Parts: sequence; C-alpha cells; structure tokens
Amino acid sequence: MGQLKQLLPIHDKPIIRHCLDNLIIAGIQNIIVVLGPHAHEVVDTIRDIPLQMVFNRDPKSEMAKSVKIGLRAVNDSSSGVIVSLSDHPLVTAATLKRLVHCYLETPDKIIIPLYKGKRGHPTIFPRHIIEEIFEGCTLRDIIKIDLVRLRFLDVQDEGVILDIDTKEDYERILKKGS
Repeated sequence: MGQLKQLLPIHDKPIIRHCLDNLIIAGIQNIIVVLGPHAHEVVDTIRDIPLQMVFNRDPKSEMAKSVKIGLRAVNDSSSGVIVSLSDHPLVTAATLKRLVHCYLETPDKIIIPLYKGKRGHPTIFPRHIIEEIFEGCTLRDIIKIDLVRLRFLDVQDEGVILDIDTKEDYERILKKGS
C-alpha cells in the first residue's frame, strides 16, 4: 500500500481504532496488540485504550511469529484466544459477541466465521490448540490438522471477509463503511 494501513482513516478515526473499539464494545478483555517495525507510528493512536502492547521488530517475519509474541503475553487463565487482524475494520461488535458465544458453547473448537460460505476473520482458538504454533505450525496448519476441531459460524457481517491489502480494497471499505 505504500503506507501503514492501520493508520488509514475511515471517517473520523484510523482503521486500527475501528478494530479495537469493536473488540472493546464486544466485551473482549485482555487485548494484546502485536506491533511491528513501525510501532512508534501506531502507539500514539492506541495509547489511551486498555490493552497491552508487545512488539515484533522483525520486518520480514511471518504472521506466526507475531502470534507467538502475542501468545506469550496472554494471561495464564485465558482458555481461548481471538486472532483479530488489524486490516478488517468492518467486523462488528455484534459479530464478535456471536463468535465468543459460539466459543463458550464449544470451547474445544476453533471458531471461524463464514459469510456466504467464505471463511473470514477473526478466528477464536482454544488456548491448548493455538499453542501448537510453538511446535512450528502456522495458523493455517493448525486449522488444517484436524477438521473435527473446526466449527463454522454463519454470519451476516461482510466485514469478516473484507480486508485491506490494496488501495482498491481501502476504497471499497470506505464505501461500505459509510
């Protein structure tokens, strides 16, 4: 994109604030944000939110490394972990609440939202399952290991499949977020 997408504005606030505000509205606690090499640019934007910041200083690392760094900061009493990406700003708090409710009903399952049959984000992992990432797996590997561990939740929230990877994606999200 040529710029830090987490700081791109949607209406009156940066994308990362939309993501974090919806997590908070949904009642998610113990939020951990993994910041990359440009952390200093994001810190001021989220400093006033009740969360913990951890840092992945390796600009060439895969997402798995950021997940590992974040997992090391997760409270020992947490039984599940939501992996919520900072480039999905239109996921609603209502959808997040539904995902958590689904997880509470089936705490041994990986919960993946589906919008019109397409897998989306965020995903909720039981703690004991996501920790397989420390064995050299990626999140995709963990999901593929055993399909019996998966539970798909149909949602009416297109935001779960709308991410920002290109300028066109950003423009599309601006239109949808109106």
